[in-house]
Amino acid sequence: MTTAIAPIPAAPVWARRAAHAIALCAVPSGLWRIAMASGVNVGYSDQVLRDVFDIPGWGVAYVVGLSVFTELAALFPLLLVSDRWRPLRPRTLAALAWMTASAVLVLVTLWQLVVAFTVESRTYMSSGTAQTVWGFTFAPLFAIPVLMTAVTWSYAKRHRARARP
Repeated sequence: MTTAIAPIPAAPVWARRAAHAIALCAVPSGLWRIAMASGVNVGYSDQVLRDVFDIPGWGVAYVVGLSVFTELAALFPLLLVSDRWRPLRPRTLAALAWMTASAVLVLVTLWQLVVAFTVESRTYMSSGTAQTVWGFTFAPLFAIPVLMTAVTWSYAKRHRARARP
C-alpha cells in the first residue's frame, strides 16, 4: 500500500516579496563596495584606500569578492519560496534554514552594530556627508535578519503542513 504525499502549498505572496526584498537589501552596500574598489571617491582619501584597505591591490579582490558573496547569500531565500526547486529532504532543509536564520540574525546584527559604532570606521571617512551616504547604503542590511526569519518560518510552516497526514 502506498501513501500519497500531499503537495507542498505555494509560498504566500508576502514570503515571496520578503525573499526578493532580501536580495535587494544587499545591493546598495555591494554597489558601494564595488565603487570603492573601482576608485570612486566614497568618502575615503586615496591614502586611506592604499594603507588601510589595500586598494589598489589585494583589497580590490577582497572588496569585490565580499560584494559577490553577500549578494549570492542574499539570493538563497529565493530558493525557499520557489515552486520549481524541490530539495530531496525538505524537513532537513527546513531545520537547516531555521538554524541558518537564527545564526544570520545574531551575526549580521552584531557585525553591523560593531562596524557602525566603532570609532575606527568613522574616523577614516573624510566628511559627514560620506558617513551619511555610507549609513544609507548599509542600513538595508539591518532588515535582512528579520526578513530571513520570516521567509524560513514560512518555508518550515508549509513543509510541516505537508508532513502531517
